[in-house]
Amino acid sequence: MAPVLQLIGITKRFPGVVANEGIDFDLEQGEIHALLGENGAGKTTLMDILFGLLRPDEGEIRLRDRACHIRSPQDALALGIGMVHQHFMLVPTLTVAENIMLGQELTRGPFLAPAEASRRIARVSAEYGIEVQPSYQVAQLSVGEQQRVEILKVLYRGAEILILDEPTAVITPPEAEALLCTLASMRRLGKSVIFISHKLKEVMAISDRVTVLRRGKVVGTVRTAETGEHQLAEMMVGRDVVLTVARTGERQAPGPVLAELRGLQVHGDRGNLAVKGVDLALRAGEIVGMAGVDGNGQPELAEALAGLRHPSAGQLLIRSEDVSQHDPQQLAGCGVHYVPADRNARGAVPSLSVAANAVLKNHRTPPYSRWGILNHAAIHGFAQQLVESYDVRCPSVEVRAGSLSGGNLQKLILGRETTCRPDILIVEHPTRGLDVSATEYVRKLLLSQADAGTAVLLISADLEELLALGDRIVVMYDGRLVYAAQRDAFDLGRLGLAMAGLSQPGGAGCTEL
Repeated sequence: MAPVLQLIGITKRFPGVVANEGIDFDLEQGEIHALLGENGAGKTTLMDILFGLLRPDEGEIRLRDRACHIRSPQDALALGIGMVHQHFMLVPTLTVAENIMLGQELTRGPFLAPAEASRRIARVSAEYGIEVQPSYQVAQLSVGEQQRVEILKVLYRGAEILILDEPTAVITPPEAEALLCTLASMRRLGKSVIFISHKLKEVMAISDRVTVLRRGKVVGTVRTAETGEHQLAEMMVGRDVVLTVARTGERQAPGPVLAELRGLQVHGDRGNLAVKGVDLALRAGEIVGMAGVDGNGQPELAEALAGLRHPSAGQLLIRSEDVSQHDPQQLAGCGVHYVPADRNARGAVPSLSVAANAVLKNHRTPPYSRWGILNHAAIHGFAQQLVESYDVRCPSVEVRAGSLSGGNLQKLILGRETTCRPDILIVEHPTRGLDVSATEYVRKLLLSQADAGTAVLLISADLEELLALGDRIVVMYDGRLVYAAQRDAFDLGRLGLAMAGLSQPGGAGCTEL
């Protein structure tokens, strides 16, 4: 029996880059086929071609053994191919039902028929075990709920083949487990799924086969039951990879308190009180892991520590000095450095060169400028040294930072923020969306910073990452710290409950925050 989908000899070139080179890929009926590869390996380009966002320079797409030409997403949807993008395509001010039927509105005469649409959505929801409330506004939903809406939107349109691009990158572990159950249900009902992920445990748990891309070419396709995580990682990277970078051996006691929050209150962009009286101490040589579902005050707390947002009450102390009203430049002078969650919008200026981004924090100071005139030779030299030291792979330091892969851009930002040996380092979701090689590098870098005496606040939704790196873990829920534990007293069950707001403040070993 022929596969339900075949990509044959797909090639796509961009100026100076061959993104896909002669790629062969097939998908069976009722199969979950994982697509792996490093950042920049060509996975998204290949799926954009299948979904009609790009056109191949060479090759053929066959659907149920018939050649087809997909020139747009509308063509793909008409052929039963749907894609759930990593960044959701929803209108926050519309309801779930309105988002799902947008573009395929049910009408009765000249009028919309929202009740009928809601009934149809409910049927699809029940069939696949995807729980949503059609009447809720999307802005009211969690990230995991929004993802379920995206999947329902594709199923509502009759898709038989689903492309899921990094579906668990921004959701909590319980939501990820629920998603995998949904995918298993879809497989039982005959749907075929292409599953793109960097999380090898999920790939091993849910997929039937795995195809690995490296530098735009297929390295191989293997049956999941006949392989393992290390073999897949080695196929992706071309070398042995340390999958679990973690604290090992005897740890020295943390050093003195370098930063302290006392009753800190911070307002969000909409005027809401996002941080509600947080007390927390950061010590030299210690990694404090902060867990929590997105939207519970973690970004506002990080921005207050970095000087991007001033507290409305409470104190931020650096070495016992109140710096609550300092701006980012003043706090950087106090040894505080910040790696934000959004690499493109907040961490870098994509339209500027790699060299310019390397000196964003200190371009006004010698040797990079004098009397307001930039010293391009000094900037170029520093940037070249930084990309070599931090393994930032780019053809030249003069290329746009926006042309780098996610992993290389993250290494550039981390290099800029850590090359000067910061006293306090705040990092948000440092490995989100990164491949196994970049993740390995970033985690080792954070450990080396702590070993050198830096106080690190690691904000992440990846519990595995926090458990591996953290000396102490705290959980933030609804603007408050509701759980804290030392490394030798971590309790995964209580952590999960705290993230869902189902525990009382405190926790095992949390004698001090």
